[in-house]
Amino acid sequence: MSDARKTGTGVKKRIETWVKLSLLPPVGASIIRGLTGSMRMESQGHEQVDALYREGRHIILAFWHAQQLMVPIGYRGAGANVLISQHQDGEIIARIISRFGHRAVRGSSTRGGALALRELIRLGRSGADLAVTPDGPKGPRQVAKLGVVQLAKATGLPIVPLAFSCSKKNSSGAGIGSWSPIHGPEESISGAPPSGFQETRMTRRWNRRAWSLKRF
Repeated sequence: MSDARKTGTGVKKRIETWVKLSLLPPVGASIIRGLTGSMRMESQGHEQVDALYREGRHIILAFWHAQQLMVPIGYRGAGANVLISQHQDGEIIARIISRFGHRAVRGSSTRGGALALRELIRLGRSGADLAVTPDGPKGPRQVAKLGVVQLAKATGLPIVPLAFSCSKKNSSGAGIGSWSPIHGPEESISGAPPSGFQETRMTRRWNRRAWSLKRF
């Protein structure tokens, strides 16, 4: 490859990176706020979480990886420390959630995971909310791994599953509720009251006792 072509390729990549990191985060945040404003919300199962906050306690918020950008709609605390991977897509997500008052802790099972786990443990013990995706970016999809349980044991914080769902019932022609692929025509963010520390128990109860934010 000639020097001129290499230079052109480098400039193109820098422009693409600038567009992704500078333009996508504000657009993504605006879309989330627009979705929030277009929905009539119903929250279920949040009473125990609110009680924890009244007592000055903190939580580990756990949600499936595919729903992480909708967490600002359902999270009820003052700001969470969210585990996000170190790749470029993760940087975009980190910049989006920062616009909602959340802080990114960067790392994953394939890169920077040990350092990120230590930082989450430090933050959890110091009195902060944590947020993780138990299935992670590599999957299997919607299968909880042991990491969230280990984090709960290390910090003493309760695990609170959260999920989102929306329905097209009485929706506008634009069909705002159609973005999620989880449950067909009725999609969801839902979550559960603080769970125990056993992975199998947490997985079985994930979809039974939950917050549910629905669009009607």
